[in-house]
Amino acid sequence: MPLIKNLFLSLLVIVFCFLLTSIVDQNSVTYGSVSLFLLCTITIFLFQWIVFIPSYLLSTEHFFDLTGSITFVTVSLVAFFINDTKSLRHFIVLILIVVWALRLGVFLFLRVRKAGSDSRFITIKKDFSVFLLTWNLQGLWVLFTLFGALTILTSVNNTSIAFIDIIGILIWIVGFIIEIISDKQKSVFKNKKENKGRFIQIGLWKYSRHPNYFGEILVWIGLAIIGIPVYTGFGWLGLISPFFVFVMLNYISGVRLLEKQADERWDLDNDYQLYKSKTPVLFPYKLIKD
Repeated sequence: MPLIKNLFLSLLVIVFCFLLTSIVDQNSVTYGSVSLFLLCTITIFLFQWIVFIPSYLLSTEHFFDLTGSITFVTVSLVAFFINDTKSLRHFIVLILIVVWALRLGVFLFLRVRKAGSDSRFITIKKDFSVFLLTWNLQGLWVLFTLFGALTILTSVNNTSIAFIDIIGILIWIVGFIIEIISDKQKSVFKNKKENKGRFIQIGLWKYSRHPNYFGEILVWIGLAIIGIPVYTGFGWLGLISPFFVFVMLNYISGVRLLEKQADERWDLDNDYQLYKSKTPVLFPYKLIKD
């Protein structure tokens, strides 16, 4: 039965996340008898379940992306303020996460509000088990994306800022700027009536078919690099964050789905085929070569 299958998958996601947390929380400070990393994992999933209930009852997806962003901010604040061994590195990581999450959350929330609905949820939001699984998968997404940052924020290792931290911060800044500019360029392009039914190939989109996702990957590479001075033992699993983001964006959600939609829409358009043949999918390596 689909119901049993989806509920089992939800349970599997939750168990997997908590098992992984138990592996790395040996480097975490404790809050009472619970590791701070484990407390953060609990917070992540509690947020999803709390907002899922009214969202399902109202059959709305309007708070899905916003909840994800708020979870990023909340769990980072929890980790920062509970950790008594915090350092300048902890503060920098907190600020970078909050800035990124608030910007993305507001952007996605306003986009859904303007569109009226999110096509991904047309059938999903009406099925309890599938909708619940979707919220649990968002919990997994938040945890794995934040894995490196949470390893830093909950760590007992308190070291001074090093040169590698500066490199990580600079990479984060470059990625964040690319993400903002590319999103803005696409919004401006789509809001012009003369561009209705056309694909964007100007600005940063001239060098990458998905520059916003490229910027996103750089953001999490930068954050993962900042943690190198404090990673020890299984704490090195914090490096999975940028790899997870890359796999998610390139093979599961963003790029794969958008490329499929674009091919279906403009497959017979010669300009699109030319653009596709000369423009990299993600990494703008031609810009570097030029």
